[in-house]
Amino acid sequence: MLAGALGIACFVPLDRTGIGWFLGWLVLTVGVIAAVRRSADLPDTERWIRSGWAVAALALMAVPAFRNAWWLVTFSVLGALGCSALAIVGGRQIRSISFSLIAVPYAAFKGLPWVRRHVQASRNPGMARRIGFSIGLTALVLIVFGALLSSADVVFSKSLSHFVPEVNVGSVFRWVILAVLGGLIAVAGIYTLSAPPATSSLDTPGRGRFGLVEWAPAASALVLLFAGFVAVQFTVLFGGRRHVVETAGLSYSQYARSGFWQLVAVTLLSLAVLAALGRWARRDQTLEVVLLRVLLGLICGLSVVIVASALSRMWEYQRVYSFTGERIFVMSFEILLGTVFVLIALAGIRWRGRWIPRATVVLAVLMLLGLAGLDPEGYAASRNAARYTGSGKIDAWYLRALSADATPALTQLPDPVRRCTLSWIADDLKEPDPWYAWNLGRQRAREALKKLPPGAVGNHADCRRADQFDLPKKRR
Repeated sequence: MLAGALGIACFVPLDRTGIGWFLGWLVLTVGVIAAVRRSADLPDTERWIRSGWAVAALALMAVPAFRNAWWLVTFSVLGALGCSALAIVGGRQIRSISFSLIAVPYAAFKGLPWVRRHVQASRNPGMARRIGFSIGLTALVLIVFGALLSSADVVFSKSLSHFVPEVNVGSVFRWVILAVLGGLIAVAGIYTLSAPPATSSLDTPGRGRFGLVEWAPAASALVLLFAGFVAVQFTVLFGGRRHVVETAGLSYSQYARSGFWQLVAVTLLSLAVLAALGRWARRDQTLEVVLLRVLLGLICGLSVVIVASALSRMWEYQRVYSFTGERIFVMSFEILLGTVFVLIALAGIRWRGRWIPRATVVLAVLMLLGLAGLDPEGYAASRNAARYTGSGKIDAWYLRALSADATPALTQLPDPVRRCTLSWIADDLKEPDPWYAWNLGRQRAREALKKLPPGAVGNHADCRRADQFDLPKKRR
């Protein structure tokens, strides 16, 4: 508990992404493992699986050290929290995985009395007080003497500022909040792993409640509807732009944009339909089993084509209106959904799909790590720069709001677009980061900015000049 509180409070920077997120989580993880290494009663296979989830959480927590895009960091941190919940509570299927996400916050408060009793019953009940007194005394000595020595020498004060954050009411409040949060997470881990809950009872097989009369007409109608939609998509694919313009009265880019989010919703609802049929459709007779497999297989196959249609629409839209990091993310998410449909189809061959929920979580983790390796905002900036070279059009206002990940690509743009797109990030990077907020994206951005000649970074007036190159519309 103490390791978790100190690790999160000392290392995690809330105002910036940085390596401190990984270091704080690493300290917390090591502290929990050290506390429960002998008391956790888990089978060897489950222990390895839990260890894998813990490693996945650490890998996702390392993303803030390498990427600066806020949305990628946010999803990675949320994914790390989810993997940590699976490492603590476990889970195989949808019910138990959902239970793990709820059980960890509950265990954080439920375990406080248990931790207090455990400390009081230990061989050395005064050790906690002694450790607390030692930490408080050490902090007092560092604050008093550090403040005096810092005020006595300017050079020492500047050197010290790179390692010690500025102490004020706001920072003290932040440390207290982070320490409490880290301590509660550690309590949840120690309390739960010391007496692991039996989540297997949650993953009971579904009972066949509905017969052919109830589910077969609806499933058949859905298959026919999907088949009609897929037929139209193939017509569009082979008919090309001219067919779309003549039939829909839209430009090809407008057509590509018009239905993407609806197709994403269809994909998610299709997964829900497959899960409901697999759980509640009766399979008592051979006819029921055969028909269910055929219909589910057709839904999976047609859904994959719908996923491909959504991806082609978004790709065409990005080709016309330029790439963004968020669009790359939703395309990756749609690919993930398409892969899940393939897994469901494979599981339906032998009617064994209990492994799919865990596999889906693994694929989601790999998707986030893959995006971190791709550097979406850097890739989007490079594609926008290449488009500007070819067409003379660019969305300078969007590029201006990108994170430091995009800066190296933006430095290659000519004036006045470069001066506009670098104006915000250059202001953000003026102050150096403390060591616990080190970030590879910001470091590369600073190195790229240093290579520019004086006056290469502009201001708001330069963005007004760059507005003439804007896509898809001008801003005033």
